[in-house]
Amino acid sequence: MQTKIFWLGHASIRIEAERTIYIDPWKVKGGPRADLILISHSHHDHLSPADIEKLRKADTVIVGPADCASQLSGDVRTMAPGDSLTVGAVRIEAVPAYNPRKPYHPQANLWLGFILTVEGKRIYFAGDTDLIPEMRDIRADIAILPVGGTYTMTAGEAAKAAALIQPGLAIPIHCGDIVGTMKDAEEFRRLAPVPVEIKAPS
Repeated sequence: MQTKIFWLGHASIRIEAERTIYIDPWKVKGGPRADLILISHSHHDHLSPADIEKLRKADTVIVGPADCASQLSGDVRTMAPGDSLTVGAVRIEAVPAYNPRKPYHPQANLWLGFILTVEGKRIYFAGDTDLIPEMRDIRADIAILPVGGTYTMTAGEAAKAAALIQPGLAIPIHCGDIVGTMKDAEEFRRLAPVPVEIKAPS
């Protein structure tokens, strides 16, 4: 089965492969139920218990940092940067996501980005992060990067991240709602040294 990636707006992603995976579902309008839900951190626009309940099945696995667990129910598994686990055929690697010089996402919180290996493809979801040194060590076929600025990377910083990671494809997110506009996505495409696909929210 071909892996398909859908941008659901803001920082929400759905990946459809052998399993249906959601990352940071927020203001979800519908869609198939989840086999796996990943939560990057506990801010309300990333950890939405109401949206998770819309998507959760009895056997859905939910993965996130430790400070999210008290707001979740069901099969909840916690990770910290450097951890890895496998759910079904999906391998999950937790990687750091933080702001080095801004207060919004402190490194000490141990919030997450993810590298998912799905049907042989490595998909990097950066989470709410700035350009950080750890990105030099990330290898991914597809990189999903925030570009809206303020709380995360700007388009220019995200382009530098793409230059470090060298994915075969980059997808800009974290724009068009709360902070950032689609102009940021276009600016990222102009600056990035890798192929970029700007997805319409679905």
